[in-house]
Amino acid sequence: MKLTENMLHKVEGQKEKIGQLLLKHTSLSEDQLSEALDIQRESGLLIGEILLKKNYIHPHDIVKVICHQIDIPYIQDIDVDGIDPEIILNIPINYAKVHELIPILETEKTISVVMTDPFNFDAINDLREIFKKDVTVIVSSPLKVNDAINRVYEKANKNIVATLEDEFDESLDLDGPIDILDAGADEAPVIRFVNSIIFRAVKERATDIHIEPYEKESIYRFRINRVMTEVLRQPIKTHSAVASRIKVMAKLDIAEKRLPQDGRIPIKMAGKDIDIRLSTVPVQNGERIVMRVLEKSNNILRLENLGFHGKVLADLDSLAGRKDGVVYVSGPTGHGKTTTLFAMLDRINTPDRMIITVEDPVEYEVQGVSQIQVNHKIDLSFAKALRSILRQNPDVIMVGETRDKETAEMAVQASLTGHFVLSTIHTNDAASAPNRLIDMGVQPFMIASSLAGVLAQRLIRTLCNECKKPHTITPYEMEILGINSVPDEATIFEAAGCPKCNGKGYSGMTVVSELLMITDEIKSLIINKTDSGTLKKMAQSQGMTTLRDDAIEKVFMGITDIDEMTRAINSEDNSNEEKTEEKQ
Repeated sequence: MKLTENMLHKVEGQKEKIGQLLLKHTSLSEDQLSEALDIQRESGLLIGEILLKKNYIHPHDIVKVICHQIDIPYIQDIDVDGIDPEIILNIPINYAKVHELIPILETEKTISVVMTDPFNFDAINDLREIFKKDVTVIVSSPLKVNDAINRVYEKANKNIVATLEDEFDESLDLDGPIDILDAGADEAPVIRFVNSIIFRAVKERATDIHIEPYEKESIYRFRINRVMTEVLRQPIKTHSAVASRIKVMAKLDIAEKRLPQDGRIPIKMAGKDIDIRLSTVPVQNGERIVMRVLEKSNNILRLENLGFHGKVLADLDSLAGRKDGVVYVSGPTGHGKTTTLFAMLDRINTPDRMIITVEDPVEYEVQGVSQIQVNHKIDLSFAKALRSILRQNPDVIMVGETRDKETAEMAVQASLTGHFVLSTIHTNDAASAPNRLIDMGVQPFMIASSLAGVLAQRLIRTLCNECKKPHTITPYEMEILGINSVPDEATIFEAAGCPKCNGKGYSGMTVVSELLMITDEIKSLIINKTDSGTLKKMAQSQGMTTLRDDAIEKVFMGITDIDEMTRAINSEDNSNEEKTEEKQ
């Protein structure tokens, strides 16, 4: 709330009372008031303005005095528990925070509202129009009002989620067919069905929703913690209406069913911003639909919380402190590459460094970082944006993905001219990244001169701490791990399953990684276009821990189990050349 000159004049309008009122209702002392009156006689300024400049009173103390003068109730505390959350459903939280107001009681004829500014007539008129009732104004401090807003809206959001869950559990039978055979894309049964599918996916923390049409039925599957899980089957006759509804939400052409289409669906759920990337492709029995669910967040995880530790964490800290060079993060789609990049950016995001990113899409909104959204419809590509970024002379550049020669060459050139560049690249391991850049057309000597490090990573499931149980390793499992003995300090567990983890035995994800640091020996191999296998052996001889080594270490630490380790690490990592050294 801003203290207006009009308010100060209202106080001054009752000069015979102002001193006594301020002494009575604020922490103002008689000496402070006497000093302010002396200044007023000399300067002619308003007494309230003088007291504010002297910091003898708080701006809201003026409002408190005005309330006493004009008989508007002023309360010190707001009974949040006594406020019905449904009373605020028609008032967006942003509006409530901007105007610093919260309705607290609704009767047949009036709506009582606690505000910080009793003269905000625009807001009062808005409330009168929304509720179609007379507005009774009550005043409290900004601290109390904002606290009430946060607590009441949080309670309201929880009630909305609970209602959705009740409707989901009781009104919508997702284990059987729903009556949408004759419904169009904009009719209620289809809307409710699609909303419930999305709600369930968000609730279960699914990263992908797959809708697959077959001869007699559509199969709905979620990808949860990197594992596909079937959740529902519906008659094939329902598929067309569901597909049309989803395409309407993404503003796609519902009449075009012969060509692939891509779109985006932004939604809000329980106060969270969810970005859904939609892809449709025509298959034999209809359109196959994949929706990637991204929860946009301002919360950036730290590297150590992602699962990095030991030498890899220390080396990443060292890379983050560089002033130039290129660092790539490699791995399959959906394995947390962007999250790792932002965790590195978080370490170097200081006021003395200018950071610009180019992303598709912008997944994290970060204070102090200028973020550019790629837009292929207007031909704003990674390469085009990167070219413009260089004219801005940033210290750090993050490119969401290096997928072509132009982007790769510009990233390399940017690093050679004194910029620190972060990006992602699609390779199976760290040692394959230099050869991938060479395949794109980048000169080997430029790669060797600019590349600082390549981090390869995978996400693997972590055991549920509530139900994991000790496991005795078998000779066959020791052969799979490539070891002759288990370290004495190792604590090996296996998945069990409990209600908390929905019987799966796993809860959450962690990173397994390998970090290729570009040493002089590695640079020489890159210049000579050496194969990735030789690069990897050289890096291992210099102390690099492979993906497989890191996964085995996490098995020994009790973070994951042998089954998950063998499922998540591909067959290339199981070759004899990549086996770990014998552990004593």
